[in-house]
Amino acid sequence: MTGIKKEDCMSRLNIALLQIRPGDCTEQNLEIGIRGCRKAKELGADLVLFPEMWSNGYKIHNRPSEEWIQEALPADGAFVKSFQNAAKELEMAIGVTFLERCGSGPKNTLLLFDCHGRQALKYSKIHTCDFDAEKHLTPGGDFYVTDLDTASGTVKIGAMICYDREYPESARILMLKGAEIILVPNACPMEVNRLSQLRGRAFENMVCIATCNYPEGFGGCNGHSTVFDGMAFKEDGDSCDMCILEAPEAEGIYLTELDLSKLRQYREQETLGNAYRHPKKYGELVSARRVYPFIREDYRE
Repeated sequence: MTGIKKEDCMSRLNIALLQIRPGDCTEQNLEIGIRGCRKAKELGADLVLFPEMWSNGYKIHNRPSEEWIQEALPADGAFVKSFQNAAKELEMAIGVTFLERCGSGPKNTLLLFDCHGRQALKYSKIHTCDFDAEKHLTPGGDFYVTDLDTASGTVKIGAMICYDREYPESARILMLKGAEIILVPNACPMEVNRLSQLRGRAFENMVCIATCNYPEGFGGCNGHSTVFDGMAFKEDGDSCDMCILEAPEAEGIYLTELDLSKLRQYREQETLGNAYRHPKKYGELVSARRVYPFIREDYRE
Protein backbone atom coordinates (compact mmCIF):
# COMPACT_ATOMS: atom_id res chain seq x y z
CA MET A 1 0.00 0.00 0.00
CA THR A 2 1.44 3.35 -1.02
CA GLY A 3 0.38 6.90 -0.47
CA ILE A 4 -1.34 6.23 2.88
CA LYS A 5 -0.28 8.48 5.71
CA LYS A 6 -1.68 7.08 8.93
CA GLU A 7 -2.27 9.67 11.63
CA ASP A 8 -3.92 9.43 14.98
CA CYS A 9 -5.24 12.96 14.66
CA MET A 10 -6.39 14.21 11.28
CA SER A 11 -7.06 17.78 10.31
CA ARG A 12 -9.30 17.84 7.24
CA LEU A 13 -11.52 15.26 5.56
CA ASN A 14 -12.94 15.56 2.04
CA ILE A 15 -16.46 14.06 1.87
CA ALA A 16 -18.10 13.30 -1.48
CA LEU A 17 -21.84 12.72 -1.81
CA LEU A 18 -22.79 10.69 -4.89
CA GLN A 19 -26.11 12.32 -5.76
CA ILE A 20 -26.46 10.26 -8.92
CA ARG A 21 -29.19 8.40 -10.80
CA PRO A 22 -29.19 4.60 -10.72
CA GLY A 23 -29.60 2.43 -13.78
CA ASP A 24 -32.18 -0.19 -14.64
CA CYS A 25 -30.53 -3.16 -12.92
CA THR A 26 -27.93 -4.17 -10.37
CA GLU A 27 -25.26 -4.63 -13.03
CA GLN A 28 -25.73 -1.08 -14.27
CA ASN A 29 -25.71 0.28 -10.72
CA LEU A 30 -22.42 -1.46 -10.11
CA GLU A 31 -20.90 0.12 -13.22
CA ILE A 32 -22.35 3.58 -12.49
CA GLY A 33 -21.31 3.35 -8.85
CA ILE A 34 -17.70 2.37 -9.51
CA ARG A 35 -17.45 5.14 -12.10
CA GLY A 36 -18.78 7.59 -9.52
CA CYS A 37 -16.21 6.46 -6.97
CA ARG A 38 -13.39 6.97 -9.47
CA LYS A 39 -14.61 10.45 -10.30
CA ALA A 40 -14.88 11.31 -6.60
CA LYS A 41 -11.29 10.20 -6.12
CA GLU A 42 -10.20 12.47 -8.97
CA LEU A 43 -11.94 15.33 -7.16
CA GLY A 44 -9.91 14.58 -4.02
CA ALA A 45 -12.40 12.66 -1.89
CA ASP A 46 -11.30 10.78 1.23
CA LEU A 47 -14.78 9.33 1.81
CA VAL A 48 -17.72 8.76 -0.54
CA LEU A 49 -21.34 7.98 0.29
CA PHE A 50 -24.16 6.58 -1.87
CA PRO A 51 -27.90 7.25 -1.55
CA GLU A 52 -30.10 4.67 0.14
CA MET A 53 -30.28 1.10 -1.25
CA TRP A 54 -28.08 1.86 -4.27
CA SER A 55 -27.99 -1.76 -5.48
CA ASN A 56 -31.52 -1.50 -6.86
CA GLY A 57 -32.02 2.26 -6.72
CA TYR A 58 -34.52 1.93 -3.86
CA LYS A 59 -37.03 0.67 -6.43
CA ILE A 60 -39.36 -1.05 -3.99
CA HIS A 61 -42.50 1.05 -4.39
CA ASN A 62 -45.40 0.16 -6.68
CA ARG A 63 -43.91 -3.27 -7.26
CA PRO A 64 -44.86 -6.67 -5.82
CA SER A 65 -42.71 -7.34 -2.79
CA GLU A 66 -41.98 -10.84 -4.11
CA GLU A 67 -40.30 -9.20 -7.09
CA TRP A 68 -38.00 -6.72 -5.42
CA ILE A 69 -37.10 -9.05 -2.55
CA GLN A 70 -35.49 -11.27 -5.20
CA GLU A 71 -33.06 -8.41 -5.87
CA ALA A 72 -31.49 -8.77 -2.41
CA LEU A 73 -27.75 -9.43 -2.49
CA PRO A 74 -25.42 -11.20 -0.06
CA ALA A 75 -23.05 -8.99 1.92
CA ASP A 76 -20.12 -11.08 0.69
CA GLY A 77 -21.27 -11.19 -2.95
CA ALA A 78 -19.71 -9.78 -6.11
CA PHE A 79 -21.58 -6.43 -5.98
CA VAL A 80 -20.31 -5.50 -2.52
CA LYS A 81 -16.83 -6.94 -3.09
CA SER A 82 -16.43 -4.73 -6.15
CA PHE A 83 -16.75 -1.65 -3.96
CA GLN A 84 -14.46 -3.18 -1.37
CA ASN A 85 -11.83 -3.69 -4.06
CA ALA A 86 -12.37 -0.15 -5.32
CA ALA A 87 -11.80 1.24 -1.82
CA LYS A 88 -8.47 -0.57 -1.63
CA GLU A 89 -7.42 0.39 -5.14
CA LEU A 90 -8.38 4.05 -4.79
CA GLU A 91 -7.17 4.30 -1.18
CA MET A 92 -10.50 5.92 -0.33
CA ALA A 93 -13.26 5.01 2.12
CA ILE A 94 -16.51 3.98 0.43
CA GLY A 95 -19.97 3.72 1.99
CA VAL A 96 -22.08 1.58 -0.35
CA THR A 97 -25.75 0.77 0.23
CA PHE A 98 -27.72 -2.26 -0.88
CA LEU A 99 -30.71 -4.49 -0.30
CA GLU A 100 -29.12 -7.26 1.75
CA ARG A 101 -30.14 -10.90 1.54
CA CYS A 102 -30.55 -12.35 5.04
CA GLY A 103 -32.08 -15.50 6.46
CA SER A 104 -34.41 -13.41 8.60
CA GLY A 105 -35.58 -11.38 5.62
CA PRO A 106 -34.01 -8.61 3.50
CA LYS A 107 -32.37 -5.62 5.15
CA ASN A 108 -31.67 -2.04 4.09
CA THR A 109 -27.92 -1.99 4.66
CA LEU A 110 -24.87 0.25 4.50
CA LEU A 111 -21.39 -1.27 4.31
CA LEU A 112 -18.46 1.05 4.91
CA PHE A 113 -14.98 0.11 3.73
CA ASP A 114 -11.85 1.96 4.83
CA CYS A 115 -9.05 3.15 2.58
CA HIS A 116 -7.38 -0.27 2.83
CA GLY A 117 -10.49 -2.06 1.61
CA ARG A 118 -11.29 -3.44 5.06
CA GLN A 119 -14.87 -3.57 6.31
CA ALA A 120 -15.18 -0.91 9.01
CA LEU A 121 -18.93 -0.73 9.59
CA LYS A 122 -22.07 -2.63 8.70
CA TYR A 123 -25.36 -1.00 9.61
CA SER A 124 -28.94 -1.96 8.70
CA LYS A 125 -31.80 0.52 8.96
CA ILE A 126 -33.55 0.21 12.33
CA HIS A 127 -36.54 2.49 11.78
CA THR A 128 -37.92 0.79 8.69
CA CYS A 129 -40.94 2.50 7.12
CA ASP A 130 -43.44 -0.14 8.20
CA PHE A 131 -46.35 1.99 6.95
CA ASP A 132 -45.16 1.31 3.40
CA ALA A 133 -43.20 -1.20 1.31
CA GLU A 134 -40.45 -1.43 3.95
CA LYS A 135 -42.76 -3.47 6.15
CA HIS A 136 -41.24 -6.41 4.28
CA LEU A 137 -37.75 -5.53 5.55
CA THR A 138 -36.09 -6.81 8.71
CA PRO A 139 -34.96 -3.94 10.98
CA GLY A 140 -31.35 -3.74 12.09
CA GLY A 141 -30.37 -4.60 15.62
CA ASP A 142 -28.26 -1.70 16.92
CA PHE A 143 -26.40 1.52 16.16
CA TYR A 144 -22.64 1.23 15.77
CA VAL A 145 -19.64 3.54 15.79
CA THR A 146 -16.25 2.59 14.42
CA ASP A 147 -12.79 4.03 13.83
CA LEU A 148 -12.54 4.57 10.08
CA ASP A 149 -9.13 4.76 8.44
CA THR A 150 -8.96 7.24 5.57
CA ALA A 151 -6.07 8.53 3.52
CA SER A 152 -6.12 11.63 5.73
CA GLY A 153 -6.28 9.84 9.09
CA THR A 154 -8.77 8.17 11.42
CA VAL A 155 -12.25 9.37 12.29
CA LYS A 156 -15.02 7.97 14.52
CA ILE A 157 -18.03 7.33 12.33
CA GLY A 158 -21.57 5.96 12.57
CA ALA A 159 -24.64 5.75 10.37
CA MET A 160 -28.39 6.08 10.24
CA ILE A 161 -30.54 5.58 7.15
CA CYS A 162 -33.33 7.92 5.94
CA TYR A 163 -36.31 7.37 8.30
CA ASP A 164 -33.89 6.82 11.20
CA ARG A 165 -33.42 10.57 10.92
CA GLU A 166 -36.96 11.13 12.17
CA TYR A 167 -36.04 9.84 15.63
CA PRO A 168 -33.63 12.01 17.65
CA GLU A 169 -32.58 8.93 19.60
CA SER A 170 -30.73 7.63 16.52
CA ALA A 171 -28.25 10.49 16.32
CA ARG A 172 -28.12 10.83 20.10
CA ILE A 173 -26.98 7.30 20.74
CA LEU A 174 -24.42 7.54 17.95
CA MET A 175 -23.03 10.67 19.60
CA LEU A 176 -22.93 8.92 22.97
CA LYS A 177 -20.98 6.09 21.35
CA GLY A 178 -18.41 8.61 20.18
CA ALA A 179 -19.40 9.40 16.59
CA GLU A 180 -17.80 12.49 15.08
CA ILE A 181 -19.50 11.96 11.72
CA ILE A 182 -22.87 10.35 10.99
CA LEU A 183 -23.49 9.10 7.45
CA VAL A 184 -27.10 9.24 6.25
CA PRO A 185 -28.00 7.49 2.98
CA ASN A 186 -31.37 8.85 1.90
CA ALA A 187 -34.19 8.34 -0.61
CA CYS A 188 -36.98 10.90 -0.13
CA PRO A 189 -37.77 14.58 -0.82
CA MET A 190 -35.51 16.79 1.26
CA GLU A 191 -37.72 19.78 1.97
CA VAL A 192 -37.25 22.51 4.54
CA ASN A 193 -38.49 20.47 7.50
CA ARG A 194 -36.29 17.44 6.87
CA LEU A 195 -33.32 19.68 6.20
CA SER A 196 -34.03 21.50 9.45
CA GLN A 197 -34.26 18.15 11.18
CA LEU A 198 -30.74 17.21 10.04
CA ARG A 199 -29.48 20.61 11.09
CA GLY A 200 -31.02 20.05 14.52
CA ARG A 201 -29.43 16.61 14.90
CA ALA A 202 -26.02 18.12 14.08
CA PHE A 203 -26.51 21.11 16.38
CA GLU A 204 -27.72 19.27 19.48
CA ASN A 205 -25.08 16.53 19.25
CA MET A 206 -22.13 18.59 17.98
CA VAL A 207 -21.62 16.00 15.25
CA CYS A 208 -21.11 16.27 11.52
CA ILE A 209 -24.05 14.81 9.56
CA ALA A 210 -23.53 13.95 5.88
CA THR A 211 -26.68 13.01 3.93
CA CYS A 212 -26.73 11.68 0.37
CA ASN A 213 -29.99 11.72 -1.58
CA TYR A 214 -31.03 10.82 -5.12
CA PRO A 215 -31.33 13.73 -7.60
CA GLU A 216 -34.51 15.41 -8.75
CA GLY A 217 -36.60 13.41 -11.16
CA PHE A 218 -35.88 10.05 -9.67
CA GLY A 219 -38.28 8.24 -7.35
CA GLY A 220 -39.83 11.43 -6.00
CA CYS A 221 -36.47 12.63 -4.66
CA ASN A 222 -35.13 16.13 -5.18
CA GLY A 223 -31.40 16.15 -4.41
CA HIS A 224 -30.37 18.62 -1.71
CA SER A 225 -27.76 16.29 -0.25
CA THR A 226 -26.16 18.09 2.68
CA VAL A 227 -23.29 18.21 5.11
CA PHE A 228 -23.77 19.99 8.45
CA ASP A 229 -20.47 20.24 10.31
CA GLY A 230 -22.00 20.41 13.81
CA MET A 231 -20.29 23.68 14.77
CA ALA A 232 -22.94 26.35 15.45
CA PHE A 233 -20.78 29.00 17.13
CA LYS A 234 -17.53 30.74 16.35
CA GLU A 235 -14.75 31.11 18.89
CA ASP A 236 -16.03 34.58 19.78
CA GLY A 237 -19.48 33.16 20.56
CA ASP A 238 -21.26 34.45 17.47
CA SER A 239 -23.46 31.95 15.67
CA CYS A 240 -22.55 30.60 12.25
CA ASP A 241 -24.12 28.42 9.57
CA MET A 242 -23.35 24.74 10.11
CA CYS A 243 -24.25 23.90 6.52
CA ILE A 244 -20.97 23.48 4.65
CA LEU A 245 -22.66 21.83 1.67
CA GLU A 246 -26.15 21.80 0.22
CA ALA A 247 -26.30 20.31 -3.24
CA PRO A 248 -28.79 21.60 -5.78
CA GLU A 249 -31.49 19.35 -7.19
CA ALA A 250 -29.42 18.22 -10.16
CA GLU A 251 -27.44 15.02 -10.45
CA GLY A 252 -23.79 15.31 -9.54
CA ILE A 253 -20.91 14.44 -7.24
CA TYR A 254 -20.70 17.06 -4.52
CA LEU A 255 -17.57 17.49 -2.43
CA THR A 256 -16.88 19.42 0.75
CA GLU A 257 -14.06 19.69 3.24
CA LEU A 258 -14.69 19.08 6.94
CA ASP A 259 -12.25 20.65 9.42
CA LEU A 260 -12.20 17.76 11.85
CA SER A 261 -9.58 19.25 14.14
CA LYS A 262 -11.78 22.30 14.60
CA LEU A 263 -14.81 20.08 15.28
CA ARG A 264 -12.92 18.14 17.94
CA GLN A 265 -11.85 21.34 19.64
CA TYR A 266 -15.42 22.64 19.47
CA ARG A 267 -16.77 19.46 21.09
CA GLU A 268 -14.32 19.80 23.96
CA GLN A 269 -15.36 23.38 24.73
CA GLU A 270 -19.07 23.73 23.95
CA THR A 271 -22.10 22.94 26.10
CA LEU A 272 -24.23 20.64 23.92
CA GLY A 273 -23.97 16.90 23.22
CA ASN A 274 -23.17 15.02 26.40
CA ALA A 275 -21.90 18.02 28.36
CA TYR A 276 -24.85 18.68 30.71
CA ARG A 277 -27.31 15.86 30.17
CA HIS A 278 -29.50 14.38 32.96
CA PRO A 279 -29.85 10.76 31.77
CA LYS A 280 -31.40 9.54 35.02
CA LYS A 281 -34.47 11.64 34.19
CA TYR A 282 -34.97 10.19 30.71
CA GLY A 283 -36.42 6.81 31.66
CA GLU A 284 -39.61 7.36 29.69
CA LEU A 285 -37.57 7.37 26.49
CA VAL A 286 -36.88 3.65 26.80
CA SER A 287 -40.21 2.68 28.29
CA ALA A 288 -42.39 0.29 26.28
CA ARG A 289 -45.58 1.70 27.84
CA ARG A 290 -47.95 3.02 25.21
CA VAL A 291 -49.02 6.28 26.74
CA TYR A 292 -49.04 8.51 23.69
CA PRO A 293 -52.55 9.07 22.27
CA PHE A 294 -51.82 8.03 18.67
CA ILE A 295 -49.16 5.36 19.05
CA ARG A 296 -49.68 2.51 16.62
CA GLU A 297 -50.57 -0.86 18.04
CA ASP A 298 -48.89 -2.64 15.12
CA TYR A 299 -45.44 -1.09 15.47
CA ARG A 300 -42.35 -3.24 15.79
CA GLU A 301 -40.00 -2.67 18.70
